[in-house]
This record gives sequence, structure tokens and C-alpha cells, in this order.
Amino acid sequence: MSPRITLAVAGRVLTQLRRDPRTVALMLVVPCLLITLLWWMFRDSLGEPFDRFGPALLAVFPFIVMFLVTSVTTLRERSSGTLERLLAMPMGKFDFLGGYALAFGVVATVQATLAVALSVALLGLHISGPVWLLGLVAVADAVLGTALGLFVSAFAQTEFQAVQFMPLFVIPQIILCGLFVPRDAMPTVLEAISNVLPLSYATDAMQHLVRSTTTAEVWRDLAVVAGFAVAALALGAATLRRRTP
Repeated sequence: MSPRITLAVAGRVLTQLRRDPRTVALMLVVPCLLITLLWWMFRDSLGEPFDRFGPALLAVFPFIVMFLVTSVTTLRERSSGTLERLLAMPMGKFDFLGGYALAFGVVATVQATLAVALSVALLGLHISGPVWLLGLVAVADAVLGTALGLFVSAFAQTEFQAVQFMPLFVIPQIILCGLFVPRDAMPTVLEAISNVLPLSYATDAMQHLVRSTTTAEVWRDLAVVAGFAVAALALGAATLRRRTP
């Protein structure tokens, strides 16, 4: 893996994104709008429901958006023949995937910063732990969505098929991550399944930062999320073909 080539690929991807304002709006604006909409729904409810749902939303929405955009964008590179031409050059698979992960990681950082700033500064999300660590978890979760999107794009032939992977890779994680029911209150089988899903650990880290000032558990959960992201990138490199179908 060459850092120079990886940076060149990342620069190319960022240039493409800059020329596509609709995709940029999807990645940066839509998560903030959805979080604001749900805050508005719960604003007049008894108690502080947004403090319960808000942290999970900061984990879920960046994950969904980055998974969707990355899987479709990478598949477009495959189907157009761009991937084949790039890999015909002196460039390894990890250079390609690393460049994409780096580019979308930059976008994920901006996305997470906007979402966390909106939730804490404007929507009144109460955080006991450090706000910067909340942002770091949000970035890691968005990068996880990017890594999984890169991985599943290898198994799709069309952009529609890439979207079809959401019910398999995304929706079960949303249901079982603790957003609707605390994970320890789930049936034993469902709790066991949630324990092997990375989004569960991102949600746990977010919720722990709301309840406590200690950060040891947060760093542990963050390490698990990062491990899943690295594993997804490795699997993506293993399934990356030099020829388009």
C-alpha cells in the first residue's frame, strides 16, 4: 500500500464529490434534518426523550447515509469500467479502498461535527462525557458505514442491488442496536445477535457518554467499531476484482 497513491485516490474521490452537490447534501444535510425532525416530534413529550434517542440517532443516521452513498458510488466505478482501468495501473487493492475510505472519512468527519454540534448546541442534548469524544464515536460509526458499503458493493451488479443490501446489513442493526428497546431487555437470542453487530457498540458508546463522565467503556466500544471497520475493508480488498462483470 502506497501512501502517495492512496492520497491520490482520495483526492480524486473528493473532487468527484465536490462536483456532485446532491450527494454532498445527502451526506451532510440530511442527517441533520432527520435529527431535527425527531427532536421536534419529542419536544413536547414528558421527560427528556430526546436525551434517550438522540445519542442513538447520532450513531444510526451517519451509518445509514455513508453505507448507501459509498456502496452506490463504488459500484458505479465498477460498472463504468473505472475500477478496471485504475487497477491496471501500479496500484494495489488497498490503495483503492484506502483512498475511498480516507475520502469518505473526511466527509464523515464534517458530517459528524455538524450533527454533534446541532444536537448539543441547538437541540439541547445533554452530555455528561466530553463532547469531542461523542464526535469521535460519530466519525467512527460513519467510517464503519463506509467500510461496509465498500464491502457489499462487490456483490452487487446494479445500483438497485446495492440498495437492496440495506435490509440485510443495515436494518437489522438499527432494530437491535438499542434504539427502540434496551439491549439487556431483549430476548436472550436477540441480545446475543446484537452483541455481534457493530452498530450496537456505537450506540452503547453514545448512550454511555450521555449518562456518565467515565470513558473507559466508550474507548472499548470505539475499539470494537474500529475493528469491524478494518475487517470490512480487508474483506472488501479480498473480494475486489480487477475486471468488471
